[in-house]
Amino acid sequence: MSITSTPQLPVGPKIKGTLSRDDIIMRGGMMVIALYLLITLVFPLYAMLSKAFSTYSYDLSAYEFQVSDEEGVFAFDPVTPAALNEQLQVLTDQDLTAGSDGRLSATQFFPDFSFRSSVLYRVRNLTEGGQFLVGSTQHAEPDWVELDSNTFRRVQLRPVRSRGLGNFVNYFSTPALSNSIKNSVIIATISTIVTVTLAFWFAYALNRSCMRFKGLFRLIAMAPILVPSLLPGIALVYLFGNQGMLKELLFGASIYGPIGIVIGSVFFTFPHAFLIISTALAISDARLYEAATSLRASRWRTFWTVTIPGARYGLVSAAFVVFNLVITDFGLPKVIGGQFNVLAVDIYKQVIGQQNFEMGAVVSVVLVFPAILAFGIDRLVQSKQVALLSARSVPYQPNPNAKTDRMFFAYSCLITVFILGMLLVCQFAALVKFWPYDMSLSLKNYQFDRMDGGGWASYFNSIKLGILTALAGTSVIFFGAYLVEKSNGFGLGRSLFQMFAMLPMAIPGMVLGLAYIFFFNNPDNPLNALYGTMAILVVCTVTHFYSVSHLTAVTALQQMDREFESVSASLKQPTLKLFARVTVPVCMPAVLDISIYLFVNAMTTVSAVVFLYSPSTSLASIAVLNMDDAGDIAPAAAMGMMIFYTNVTARLIHIAISRGVLRRTQAWRHR
Repeated sequence: MSITSTPQLPVGPKIKGTLSRDDIIMRGGMMVIALYLLITLVFPLYAMLSKAFSTYSYDLSAYEFQVSDEEGVFAFDPVTPAALNEQLQVLTDQDLTAGSDGRLSATQFFPDFSFRSSVLYRVRNLTEGGQFLVGSTQHAEPDWVELDSNTFRRVQLRPVRSRGLGNFVNYFSTPALSNSIKNSVIIATISTIVTVTLAFWFAYALNRSCMRFKGLFRLIAMAPILVPSLLPGIALVYLFGNQGMLKELLFGASIYGPIGIVIGSVFFTFPHAFLIISTALAISDARLYEAATSLRASRWRTFWTVTIPGARYGLVSAAFVVFNLVITDFGLPKVIGGQFNVLAVDIYKQVIGQQNFEMGAVVSVVLVFPAILAFGIDRLVQSKQVALLSARSVPYQPNPNAKTDRMFFAYSCLITVFILGMLLVCQFAALVKFWPYDMSLSLKNYQFDRMDGGGWASYFNSIKLGILTALAGTSVIFFGAYLVEKSNGFGLGRSLFQMFAMLPMAIPGMVLGLAYIFFFNNPDNPLNALYGTMAILVVCTVTHFYSVSHLTAVTALQQMDREFESVSASLKQPTLKLFARVTVPVCMPAVLDISIYLFVNAMTTVSAVVFLYSPSTSLASIAVLNMDDAGDIAPAAAMGMMIFYTNVTARLIHIAISRGVLRRTQAWRHR
């Protein structure tokens, strides 16, 4: 018996499948949106980082002067400003540091200078880096420029740019600046502990008790999301300021500083912490509590061994979200912080107050580190989260307990009074004629056109910004999420896209706004025409709030089985047709949620746009800031409440539209 072996066929080259037309369209679309994120996020951040490491100083050896005699004859040897400064001690080493737009008058090196003199002067550059101005004319050539005395007084030396850590050394060697890091971390830590504690027990009351009016309490808890962060600062001024209604309750302490920042931070971050913790508490298995009861564990022991471990990921996530919100917030510490410096306000002071853009970039880089750290830890914790519910789990239902329910009801009422009290104080202040001397009610504080801040035009600009952001942002973000979630193959490209999409969550709004100055305000940038327009405000706002919207869209898309794409391909239907006729209608709840999220945040944002608006594009949230700076606190409160009422109206319209649209697009859910 002979055994014959089957000859082995030679292995040919691996054949790659050809891309279909739909694959090309989807990958092309993904690359376009990725390019958008590169231009609106990565490139501006790179420009800001480059600015932070750019140092400028005057190189006095880069120039040379020559002076004539009274007859106009240049009989004297040329001399450098460095030699003159060594002889006269005109400038110190600190005086030789400068910003990018620094200028140094040449006449200060000549104590006897007179613009009426018949003496002539010559100026030239000795090095390639040297350059000087005669009025507005720049000279970078090495040739002598001869000037009379009257013209020579207009000569200004320009600083030389170099790369290095000089700005960071200067920042950390200035106690008034570097103390802001400590202040910001302390305030953020205290606010996080207080907020997460209060939000946990409020969420616990709503999820683990049978008290009444849960829906009303939940609705009121979300109100702070609808107002800019400056508004609680204004409310605290009226409550505990120098002429506040309850200033005696502080026992002589000042609300202008850390106390005010912490209280205001608790107010505007409370809903964020509550939402996260409430979601964590809502997912619980009743069998664990039944087991604890059968083992005769006390309620307190059950709380620490069952409830807290089950909600630990939510607690950690809420803590880092609150920490990030507080440490990056600008509006509240600007209004109520007084002389207590924090990082976000330092950026504003350096850029707006001192026009020191390099130092503003340095503070921005410093601010990014704790923000990215908090974001990174939060992502790490969420990646380790495991499912708490299985197919055999039994949803937890709280049992009535009169004593416990009354206690939680009282606690929820206190939280409600705190939230509504802040809003009502602002509304009352907006209606009072002249606090605290004339307490009669009037609408004169709503005459915004008579005050600083942009008038009623700023309010309508905000509505325009909100609508444009909601329309453009929802379209771009949802389509981008669809491309990255439903594309076939292209693993590396999808991973890079996801990284770009999550990056905005770790970048503070003020840092992004400052980065836009460095990138879009550059005359060499072909996109420079966007600077100062409504378009750049829309782009900045969409980019700033991209990550949360992207996650919302991805979550909705992940609930759709990929069989839809397979069926569409088998029927030879274009992917875009499937997207328009199936995907969008099925995901309509998420689409509407993204749109209202973007609208509300566009109405309330301050930090992301404070550097980018122009007189014609001033916004309502910026008007609140400017009116408060000008001392018009009551009109600032009035504008803040207008933002609140607009967002409430938008929410109601969103609910009405949702019911009508979802009735038509989500009927399949009820079959």
